Amino acid sequence: MFLTSPQTKGRLLLATPPLEDPDFDRSVVYVLEHHEEGAIGLVLNRPSDEALEAPLDRWIDLQAVPSSVFTGGPVDTNAMIGMATTKVVAHEPVEHITPISGLIASTDLSADPAIVAAHVDSVRVFRGYAGWGAGQLDMEIDQGAWLVLDAEVGDVFSDRPEDLWRTILKRQPGRLSWLALAPDDLSLN
Repeated sequence: MFLTSPQTKGRLLLATPPLEDPDFDRSVVYVLEHHEEGAIGLVLNRPSDEALEAPLDRWIDLQAVPSSVFTGGPVDTNAMIGMATTKVVAHEPVEHITPISGLIASTDLSADPAIVAAHVDSVRVFRGYAGWGAGQLDMEIDQGAWLVLDAEVGDVFSDRPEDLWRTILKRQPGRLSWLALAPDDLSLN
C-alpha cells in the first residue's frame, strides 16, 4: 500500500475542529509509528487524575510536570507507555530506550529507573494509545481530519497540556495560526 499522506512518525497530528470523536476532539497526537500496516500515536494533551502506583511509582523522580498518568488514547487502556527526553540524540536503542525522533524516545517502564536516568532528563507515562489500521490514518489526513505538523520536544513534555492544541497552532505560519482562535463550540462563532 502506498502512503499518500506526509510522513508522520515523530510528528504531531492536530485534530481539526470539529472532530466528532470525543476521544480526539482538539487532541494533539504524537506519532510513534506510521507504515503501511497502520499507525500508533499518543494523545499529548489529556492528563488524567491518575498518579503512578506501584510498581511504576519508581519513575516519580523522573516524571515530567504535570506528574500524572496521561490518557494516551482509547486503544488498550491497560497498556502503560513511557516517553522520555534523552540527554543526547540517540540513533540506536540504548539501556531500555528506543529513539523515535531527535531527543524524544520511548522507554521500557519495566526497567530500573536508575539505569534509564543516566540517559534521560524526564519521563511521561501514558495509559493506552491511539491506533489506526492499514490506510486509515492516511485517509483521515486526506479528508482533512488531521493537520500534520512538526513536533518540538516541549510539545511531548508540555507542562501546560491543556493549552497545547492552541499553542501549537499559534506558532504556525500564516492563516493556519488563525485556527488557534476557533471557539471550542463552533456554533458560537
